[in-house]
Amino acid sequence: MPTLPPPPVPQGIRELLRNYPDHIRRLQEALSDYVQKPFRVMPFDGAIWALEGRLDTFASEARKEIKQAKASGNDQDIARAEEKEILMLHAGSVSQYDLSELREYFDAHRELLS
Repeated sequence: MPTLPPPPVPQGIRELLRNYPDHIRRLQEALSDYVQKPFRVMPFDGAIWALEGRLDTFASEARKEIKQAKASGNDQDIARAEEKEILMLHAGSVSQYDLSELREYFDAHRELLS
């Protein structure tokens, strides 16, 4: 099977998470891993689910950071962790983004993905 280029992380998510480059990298990894074994019937939908799953992980991690910050008692750390959780929850609403670039990727590589 020919090597596929990595699928694009939607621009809106990249913009929202611009201060979290590691999170963007992890989203890219989730999409790249997904295209190795995509759902045959609905490959685009599967990519969305892969994004949503990873974004849910980010929200869970942020909740853990809040707990750690509260345990430390540092108000600045608590506020920063709470802001991060809100950002990650907002990012998790994948349907709010323009997904056309991702859809075009799956349309363009349909033959290789089936």
